[in-house]
Amino acid sequence: MSHDATNWAIKQRGLKPTTKIVLWHLCDRFNPDYGCFPSQARLAHDCEISRSTLNDHLRQLEAGGLLRRVPRIHPVTKRQMPTRYILGFEPGFTPDDPTPCPETGHGDNDAENPFAGTEDRADEPSSVPEPCLNSGHGKDAGAVSDFDPDPCPEKGQSRVRNPDTNLVREPLSKPVKEEEDAQARDSDFDRFFDELLSALGFAANAMLPAWWQGWPARQHVCRWRDELGLSTDRIIETATETRRDHPNPPDGPKALDRFMERAAQRDALDAANSVKTKRSRKAQGTPPPSPDELAAFYAAKVNSEEYLPPSMISNAMCEAMLARRLVTSDRLRQRGVW
Repeated sequence: MSHDATNWAIKQRGLKPTTKIVLWHLCDRFNPDYGCFPSQARLAHDCEISRSTLNDHLRQLEAGGLLRRVPRIHPVTKRQMPTRYILGFEPGFTPDDPTPCPETGHGDNDAENPFAGTEDRADEPSSVPEPCLNSGHGKDAGAVSDFDPDPCPEKGQSRVRNPDTNLVREPLSKPVKEEEDAQARDSDFDRFFDELLSALGFAANAMLPAWWQGWPARQHVCRWRDELGLSTDRIIETATETRRDHPNPPDGPKALDRFMERAAQRDALDAANSVKTKRSRKAQGTPPPSPDELAAFYAAKVNSEEYLPPSMISNAMCEAMLARRLVTSDRLRQRGVW
């Protein structure tokens, strides 16, 4: 690695975070004597991104004039070797030619590149062969992912997906709607917290005590709402009631826990009494069933085929059904209730 190279990468401004990480790791792999030629697998592993995403950021760096890529092909085996990355701080650096090649879409200015004859290691053969006649690969070809429809027979088709034609898009880390809702909730809670402090007797612009500063105090107030089930209006109402017996503001949210718990208990008791009152009113408004209705109800049970417990019908009810000729004695014996 080279400290001068990594310092140069850090000083570059206006880059996206991931793009700058790619540039930094390229500079981290730079050797002052031999240059920079990490494999794409190694570079993608260092940056913790996919190879297709890596090629996107490499194109952005190359378009921004911060590096130039020089592909290398072994002259004997015709296999692709790790790309040589010429970084912008190296002496004699010239950006890639923006004029695209008609075959591959990449620039072709090797003739103007002062590194054209020195991009390989000292112990490796020259890596700038003539281009393939079928696809044009071998002379300043682009990233591995930008493969031609008719690949070079020696190199084969790239195994990296083309991000420009990939139909799968990574979802947003946080949907915009949810983020806007979260911001709105934070704004509403800030207004509620200010109203609570005002109800407790704190001035609008006064310096708050340490017990009421920071997120611990706000989180404690949130527990009154989430755990005790108190509404924001109920919390402010209870806080206002505490000022009647305690003219000075409380030392912190914990001093109000007892009052908030009592308010929650009163609300629960009032809710239970309200339910009982509604049930009582409903029961009072409905008259009890008449003897004829009761006899008809139990007779329907006896005459049906559904399960009938023997203790469900009393002897008095059996006599009432027989008197009204709703059932027969044989049916009662058959059902086991007589």
